[in-house]
Amino acid sequence: MKRKEFFRKSVSLLTGSLALRLPIHTAGDGDSPILPPRLQPGDSIGLVAPAGIIFDETEFKRMKQILEKMGLRVVFGRYIRNRHGYFAGTDQERSEDLNRFITDPGIRAIMAVRGGWGCNRILDKIHYNQLRDTPKIICGFSDITALHLAIFSQTGLTTFHGPNGNSDWTRFTRSRFAEILFSEKRKPLLKNPSEHRTAIRTIVPGKVSGRLIGGNLTLVTSLVGSHYMPEMEGAILFLEDVGEDIYRIDRMFSQLQLSGVLDRISGVVFGNCTDCRLSPGGSLSLTEVLSHYLVDRKIPAFTGSVIGHGPDNFTIPIGVKAEMDASSGTIRLLEPAVA
Repeated sequence: MKRKEFFRKSVSLLTGSLALRLPIHTAGDGDSPILPPRLQPGDSIGLVAPAGIIFDETEFKRMKQILEKMGLRVVFGRYIRNRHGYFAGTDQERSEDLNRFITDPGIRAIMAVRGGWGCNRILDKIHYNQLRDTPKIICGFSDITALHLAIFSQTGLTTFHGPNGNSDWTRFTRSRFAEILFSEKRKPLLKNPSEHRTAIRTIVPGKVSGRLIGGNLTLVTSLVGSHYMPEMEGAILFLEDVGEDIYRIDRMFSQLQLSGVLDRISGVVFGNCTDCRLSPGGSLSLTEVLSHYLVDRKIPAFTGSVIGHGPDNFTIPIGVKAEMDASSGTIRLLEPAVA
């Protein structure tokens, strides 16, 4: 084959491949997100394990009892008890369970039983078009962040960074879950409970509005540069993490800086950084790291919101417009989260 002909065909194949991988929806296009129907007593919720394994059978019984007390009918995925290395089944099995519930009209919501690692491996197997056409609630946190960001970037559907099946389900967590997913309340205020009020620390004062996008910091940075990362222009970036040395938090924020994410967002909320350790022999604090990246940019930011790996956990709708007040440490939704 002649060099010019080879080059022409190679470019054609490349551009065709890129066209197939373009996001269906971008978060910053100004459109309202697609909202799933709200939950009602008697609705069925499908429990899946898209990432790590639940080893203790009593955990399945506990989460079933909790969700049934909230008026929901619990349906477990076919492969939810499987094991493949550190995954709850093979990539094909985990994605099949998720897609089966996505396409099942009798399932009104889908919840992950736990996080761990594995969601990134199945992002290319999800039935995005079906979700866009027949939206339903999807909830979870930690590694489930990858699903949230991918689904929003590909469909514009609002999903929910909230409890997993094996979460502690404190009274606060249950009430915030019900307030967002069962209620038609349009503008709830996400404010720490009184026992957590002193945990709020303002990094940069200010009040801004934008779409809520984020989740686990490690998973957010793992998608930077991929077509599963939503458009971040004007977004309020909310974050949490667990078990990371502070220098790793620094490294991940450096990635957000170098990739241009920090130049596009309007605000930052950092929730729980559970068991985030100082490095032996000297370390910057989390506040010092965040200040380094955010103060000079004058990005309003605060830490301490009850988001992530802790007993209490907000349910946060991805892609919904909100107003963040870094001085008071609060987030107020400006749009409904469910239809």
